Amino acid sequence: MDYKVVRTDRKTLALMVRKNGKLEVRAPLHTTEEHIAAFVQAHEGWARAHLAKVRERLAASPPPQSREDIATLKAKAKAVLPGKIARYAAILGVEPTGFRVTEARTRYGSCGAKNSLSFSCFLMLCPEEAIDLVVVHELCHIRHHDHSPAFYALLASVLPDHRERRKLLRMPREA
Repeated sequence: MDYKVVRTDRKTLALMVRKNGKLEVRAPLHTTEEHIAAFVQAHEGWARAHLAKVRERLAASPPPQSREDIATLKAKAKAVLPGKIARYAAILGVEPTGFRVTEARTRYGSCGAKNSLSFSCFLMLCPEEAIDLVVVHELCHIRHHDHSPAFYALLASVLPDHRERRKLLRMPREA
């Protein structure tokens, strides 16, 4: 079984399946290669199962590779999002100070302290229901800059099925 060893100042061994479908072992600085190999072998079943899931997800939805792919996603986001922002902002009675499209790969959206919204172009790879969820989620942050019960009550007032929609979100993986 192929894996990468990362030695750190830690006390225990840990096995991780990375987003790119690679197996990684985190090990204390002075752990022997034999001990690491035995650890991986002992957890081989777990590793194979999780690697299969990640690789299946990657095969079903490969990350955009080229600058052209990303430019296309950005253009689509700039065409689609303003209408959604305007629609849901009117429903919520809020007004964002602006919005921009980024290439963020770790989050689909954010709301700045001055109520400016940012959305990842990769959001355009998600189903329509998930896109609406992210837009409403960020607009709710204009009223509540946290994830308090009041925030979720506001979110649920617009999208009562927000928990089901959240399951549709998946960030693209680095290749």
